[in-house]
Amino acid sequence: MSTATATVTDTVTETATGAATAGAATALVQDALPMTVDGGGDRAWDPMEFVPPLDGPPRHTVVGSPVGELLLVGDGEALSGLFMLPDAKYVPEIGGDWVRDDAVFDEVTRQLEEYFGGERREFDLRLAPRGTDFQRRVWRELTTIPYGRTTSYGAMADALGSPTASRAVGAANGRNPISIIVPCHRVIASTGALTGYAGGLDKKQQLLALERGSRAA
Repeated sequence: MSTATATVTDTVTETATGAATAGAATALVQDALPMTVDGGGDRAWDPMEFVPPLDGPPRHTVVGSPVGELLLVGDGEALSGLFMLPDAKYVPEIGGDWVRDDAVFDEVTRQLEEYFGGERREFDLRLAPRGTDFQRRVWRELTTIPYGRTTSYGAMADALGSPTASRAVGAANGRNPISIIVPCHRVIASTGALTGYAGGLDKKQQLLALERGSRAA
């Protein structure tokens, strides 16, 4: 990653660790980010469209970031996975037929650098996540949550026309294969608690703190 991104790494790390306790830092993040996606005059974004994944061996690379190394997976044309290493849940094992291909992810890497540098609030990438129809509906809905805002699992269930499905929405959220770009980190509990995150609550806190800081700048 670039020198500018390395500087952001230090800034975000200081933001996440500078509070007296993890609980205090979490409260700071939650106080700064409204629960609703339409607060402050913002309107929900248009959803990103997903494309069908192509057949063939997966391409992959690993890039650095302020939240640690990221495993990028794709089909050569679209991104199908972004996983936080080393301890995130549901990280796929790299198979013997996988192809290491750094160049095919140049645009993904560039946009991630801009995001972590506070210069990008929306991603413009071809995405091809693999999942059930319901999971893909949930993941598509995630892309309508504006940068620096949060929503709840219940509000997402309402938006999907299934108001009693907040648990199912939460489960689908947890299996989101394209973290950061499909922003499941922007969904928290109705109580304001950060709750679970496949990449780890510390990473969720860092991402929300980064977006909060960029919105305030």
